Parts: sequence; structure tokens; C-alpha cells
Amino acid sequence: MKRNIISVLDMKDDMHQLVDLAIKLKAERGNHGDPLKGKSLAMIFEKPSTRTRISFDVAISELGGHPLYIHSGDSQMGHGETVEDTARVMSRFVHGIMYRAYDYKIMDRLGDAATVPVISGLDNLEHPCQALADMMTIKEIKGGFKGRKFVYLGDGNNVCNSLLYACAIMGIDMVACCPAVRMPNAEIMLGAARIAEENGSRIEASHKPYEACKDADVLYTDTWISMGDDTPVETATRIFMPYQINKDLLAVAKPDCIVMHCLPAHRNMEITDEVMDGPNSVVFDQAENRLHAQKAVLYTLLK
Repeated sequence: MKRNIISVLDMKDDMHQLVDLAIKLKAERGNHGDPLKGKSLAMIFEKPSTRTRISFDVAISELGGHPLYIHSGDSQMGHGETVEDTARVMSRFVHGIMYRAYDYKIMDRLGDAATVPVISGLDNLEHPCQALADMMTIKEIKGGFKGRKFVYLGDGNNVCNSLLYACAIMGIDMVACCPAVRMPNAEIMLGAARIAEENGSRIEASHKPYEACKDADVLYTDTWISMGDDTPVETATRIFMPYQINKDLLAVAKPDCIVMHCLPAHRNMEITDEVMDGPNSVVFDQAENRLHAQKAVLYTLLK
């Protein structure tokens, strides 16, 4: 039966298993065999990307499959052909579709119409594969999830939305510490809070960074201005500077707190050089884990 991963909720029943598979595939890199031999993955990009493109390209190649890069300008989807027709045609050619989109509504339409699995490489509502890699990183370094305190600081964007769901599913206590004008999606926060309650954890909101970060196991941030956001830099700096991860904020967290950023980072804006290059940072381990998390998703959906 065809399965999409468009939201973190699409991994609700097996996210623990996907994390464990990603860790296993990381340990076995170079010795996978060809489990996806003969399988092709179409990768449609409306937004430019470094990590998403490279990690999916390398992931399916190392599993024995074939990546096909498609820039949205080279496709007729939305340019004279309906999303649904494109999905139906592509489903006759390839075994899976990865789509990096501006609009989650188009993502949903593609997922509904395709007869092969559709994987979100990001849209304006969620970034599920990033959240999977993040959970993998936490398990690798912290050994588990229960009783951990995760604090997200800054813009309540698509990454924050997916992390709310992911932390709730894994039983992590999460604080979304964001300015009142840039809180995460309210419906997602409520949904995540319900899931967290089932799993014995909590989802909370805060506008007070120092209070939120007290005794944190994980501090996480993202860029203050996402692609497609036309907020002036001066405005973003004024709104978000109190939420910058710096040595003073890190000092109120646990001594072994890890610092995460999904990249690309605007250094000395949302995170200082001192912290990003410091001993608590796992930013580049986290980036590498995109590859292994992508492999776990592709193996699970296409094998």
C-alpha cells in the first residue's frame, strides 16, 4: 500500500523504528548492498537546497537506486498542467517523488494524486525529514528521549511545527520559545500537546528565553528569515535578538546540553560563532544525519 511522508504525523506509528533504522544504516554505510536497485526517485525542487538535495541524491544512490533532479522551472506542473496530472504521469515513470515546495496545499494535492510515495523535502508548514534527522541525533547523543527537555528558540516556522509533533511523538518535553508575533501554527501546537499528553510529556509556549532554557537538554534554533519571507533584516533582528543562542543563554541550560541548528545558519544572528563552533554544538553531526534519515525513509517507503 502506498504511503506518503508529508507531515511528521505520517511517521506517528513508527518514528522510533525509523530513528533506529537510520542509526543502523549509518553504522552500515558502505555495506548496504543494493536494496533499492532498479528504483528511481524524482526530486522536484521549487526552493533551492544544499542538504536536502545532496542527502536525498546520495541516499538513494548508496541504496542502489537512481535520483532524478527536476527544477520546477523545467516541469510543466502548475505551468499549463495540473498538479494532479503531473502526479499521475510521474507515477508511471518513477517509484517515488520527493518534493520541496513553497505551498503545503500543493504538496497535499501532489500526495493525494500520486500513486507512488510522496516525501516532503520541506514546505511552508512542515519539514518532516529534518525532524526525523533531529530525533536521530538526540538519540545518538543522549541515548533516549524520555525526560529530556527540548527548547526551540526563534521563529515559529515549518521546522518548529515539525519538531512539535516529533517531540510529542517521542515523549520529549518541548518549549516553543518564540516572539508573540511569530509563534508556531496554533493547530499544530494543540495537536502536538494532545499527543504529548498520551506519551507522558508536555508541549509549552514561552516568550521568556532565559526562563525557558533553564535545565534544557537541547537548545535548537533556525534562521530568522526563511526563504520567501520578505521581512527586512532590521525588523527580524529587533524581534528575534532576545532569542539568540549565545553563551549567556547556554549557561542556564544543563552543562551537557546540546545545541542544534538545521542550517543554513546566519552566524551571529540566531546563533553566535562561539556557540556554533563550541563544545556543545552538534550542528554538523545533525547535518550529516539528514543523509541517514533520508535513507531510512527511502528504504521504508520504496523497498
